[in-house]
Amino acid sequence: MSSPDEEGLRALLVLALGGDNAAYAAFLGHIGSRLRGYYRRRSSAFPDDVEDLVQEAMLAIHNQRHSYRSAQPVTAWVYAIARYKLIDALRARATRTGVLVPLDDDDEAILTDNQPQALEARRDVLALVASLPDRFRLPILHVKVEGLSVAEAAALLGMSESAVKIGIHRGLKALAARVRGKE
Repeated sequence: MSSPDEEGLRALLVLALGGDNAAYAAFLGHIGSRLRGYYRRRSSAFPDDVEDLVQEAMLAIHNQRHSYRSAQPVTAWVYAIARYKLIDALRARATRTGVLVPLDDDDEAILTDNQPQALEARRDVLALVASLPDRFRLPILHVKVEGLSVAEAAALLGMSESAVKIGIHRGLKALAARVRGKE
């Protein structure tokens, strides 16, 4: 059984929020599979923690399901929760072992002395990306923001890998033009 694309996941979650238990079970099954891949790529130093992280994220998704807004991409919402759970786990491990685990480069930017500027810049970039059509916005979010591979994004979005690459290229080109004031 193939995993549904962004719209399919959104439809499942909306049905689930309306009380459809079968849709909720299907949604959680698909999200669980994606989370396992997400955590395997990001916690290769701690492979035994993958299932614990998946369970923590699934519980947080369940507890926060009321906060989902159907206008936002469901995968961005899920991966934001997953990322926070990963950061929490890394912090807990560092506290227990005394070994600091470096965060992603974008996490480092948030922790600098320029925190207000970094947060403002991130907000501005995400607002620009949000203004793009879905065919550009979603590939950029999945590959450039969430860190999925082109193949994973293509499967998620129901697009070919070439279409994802083209969407990213054209979307970034459109963003650059907007920043330069040409559009």
